[in-house]
Amino acid sequence: MYFKELPNVQYPSPLSDRGSDRDYVTIKNIFRRAKLRDDLVSELTAFDDYEVREGQRPDIVANDYYENSELDWLVLICNNITNVRDQWPLSDQELYNFAVEKYGNEINDIAFYESTEVRDDMNRLIYPAGIVVDSDFEIIDPDDATSILRPIRSVTYYEHEVRKNDEKRTITLLKPDFVTQALIDLREELTYGRSSQYVDSKTIRSENIRLKSYD
Repeated sequence: MYFKELPNVQYPSPLSDRGSDRDYVTIKNIFRRAKLRDDLVSELTAFDDYEVREGQRPDIVANDYYENSELDWLVLICNNITNVRDQWPLSDQELYNFAVEKYGNEINDIAFYESTEVRDDMNRLIYPAGIVVDSDFEIIDPDDATSILRPIRSVTYYEHEVRKNDEKRTITLLKPDFVTQALIDLREELTYGRSSQYVDSKTIRSENIRLKSYD
């Protein structure tokens, strides 16, 4: 659906069998991008959180949430995703293959160390979990000043990639009540205004240097 809404650009035909230098080819302007209105983005009540499940593609999410798989473009726009390969969560198998290609035999080697949570006997937080630390990191036991604690754990390269992938699973989706307005805004944003290149509201024509050579 989104691709169909993209406006057109007419370029001088590069084809060797063109009829004349005035021939053009029409292609979609993939560089013309739509976005949600700023006032809509700032309205938190217009969005729901959604957790992308294993193997779900944007069209599957759209079908699940909007009951319309063609609204996959809206799923992507809501989350500022321009590169699905890099910004959308991979399936478990895709992630494993990616990690093997990236790290090879070092996939299960230690990437870094991080802290584990430390609380005292009164359940007060002394040191939070998840802080990257050195392998020899240690602190004084909050309940025994004569003892030393080593609240650390190792994180492998693969575990690190799994975490990064899981962070991509939490997305936000525009609530169905606002979809109609989003479609209206989309069509307005993907409409050309008057200019020297203007052909119609959905088409512009690029400069033809071949014709200039005749001047």
